[in-house]
Amino acid sequence: MYSLGVRREFIARHFLIGGEWGDENIEHSHRYRLELVLEAMILDAHGFLVDIVDVERHLDEITAEFQGKTLNALAAFSGLNPSIERLAAIIHAAFQERLAHLPLSAMAVTIWEDDIAWTSYRTLL
Repeated sequence: MYSLGVRREFIARHFLIGGEWGDENIEHSHRYRLELVLEAMILDAHGFLVDIVDVERHLDEITAEFQGKTLNALAAFSGLNPSIERLAAIIHAAFQERLAHLPLSAMAVTIWEDDIAWTSYRTLL
């Protein structure tokens, strides 16, 4: 299986809800590092898993939806705790929709919250 990864960084704000997590309950920002990994069994006629430029365009558009925003205020997080786990799943769904035309076998979104913690959401396609 072939794998290809691309990544971006963005800064967004959030505060946790539904529990007592000290300073995490107060609005604060994180420098998130997003890594998208695409997997496929075959390459295209040019020997590529995907067109990286096309994937980077989607990556830029999706990260722009979060850049500088407070996650709690976004419709995707309405009534939900804006954890990095949920952020990874929401971003994964956006990529899955945008890249549905590609013959992918699996897709994973990994998000680092600063340099201390990460989560990953992966599905077989």
